[in-house]
Amino acid sequence: MPRTTVGIIGAGPAGLLLSHLLHRQGIDSVVLELRDRGYVERRQRAGILEQDTVDVLRSSGAGARMDRQGLVHHGIELRFDRRSHRIDFPSLTGGRSVMVYAQTEVVKDLIGLRLRDGGTVLFEAEALSVDGAETDRPTIRYRHEDTEHTLECAYVVACDGFHGIGRRSLPDGLLTVTERGYPFSWLGILADVPPSCDELVYAHHERGFALHSMRSPHVSRLYLQVAPDDSTEDWPDGRIWDELETRLAVDGDWTLRRGPITEKSVTPMRSFVAEPMRHGRLFLAGDAAHIVPPTGAKGLNLAVADVTLLARALTRHHVDKDEALLDGYSETALRRVWRAEHFSYTMTTLLHADPAESAFDRALRLSHLRYLAGSEAASASLAENYVGFRTS
Repeated sequence: MPRTTVGIIGAGPAGLLLSHLLHRQGIDSVVLELRDRGYVERRQRAGILEQDTVDVLRSSGAGARMDRQGLVHHGIELRFDRRSHRIDFPSLTGGRSVMVYAQTEVVKDLIGLRLRDGGTVLFEAEALSVDGAETDRPTIRYRHEDTEHTLECAYVVACDGFHGIGRRSLPDGLLTVTERGYPFSWLGILADVPPSCDELVYAHHERGFALHSMRSPHVSRLYLQVAPDDSTEDWPDGRIWDELETRLAVDGDWTLRRGPITEKSVTPMRSFVAEPMRHGRLFLAGDAAHIVPPTGAKGLNLAVADVTLLARALTRHHVDKDEALLDGYSETALRRVWRAEHFSYTMTTLLHADPAESAFDRALRLSHLRYLAGSEAASASLAENYVGFRTS
């Protein structure tokens, strides 16, 4: 039976970064990924890295290409009532900023590092079950190359997303699940056109929310609030650009650049937390334990924070035989999770148009937006949360 110290399910940024961080401390691991390498390196997800995420990638030797190709952003722009208001991060947070660098690129960098360092990353390896989490030698049963295997571990970390087996492997009745759905979705596009702005634009419009982001100086990433049952077939390219132009419009000479749309997707909006994030020697990290609506740009950053905590805790146990950080992992991680959940919920409800809201609700939203635009204290709170709020 093959053995490793840490069995990791999922080769997204969380699982790969955890494996990389453990390797740097002399701790072996095996990463099992359901999909093939090409799929993992192509799937579009987040693109905003908090300051702490940037710092972890740099300090671990995984940030060289990020620093060459990533775009440092020192603020965001809020648009409403056809006016623009900039939130300056460094002046409000003691010099902290964010980096625009796509999750796909983070994944490519980490896969390259793990393979260069001789790490074991098994693609097209389907994890079937996690057994014996209450023992000191839990196992992962998985299928790879049409053969079933069992991997014996000292610890198992499930970084396998919302639909993975990690969370489902916990005993019935252990988890407390808290969730909230939203009455809208996001239509996201990638377009081969230079961005029309220097920083992200978050726009509230009576027709719905819009976001202008980017992936590089030549590729734009844009989003529209759409109905929850809309599909990409409902949104031909011309309709998308017309709606973006309407919702992002401001008084002045700003123009939205249009170009070929290379990808479209519709993403439902939800908030979800499962706690605790540990059972015995099975730990949950990233989307396996929590989902945030993407408005606050927190999903990837929460996953990185989870595995950074876990790497530190596993290293402490490996070096000093001290389990205090492992024992405190769930509580510590959840403090940050709930702060991010609250921020993401606030940004989502503030910027989106709820089809069921009243005139009173709309007036409150505009009042809140005007307060953010006019109050340094309110702007500082938004900036602090956006660049990464330190909870410990």
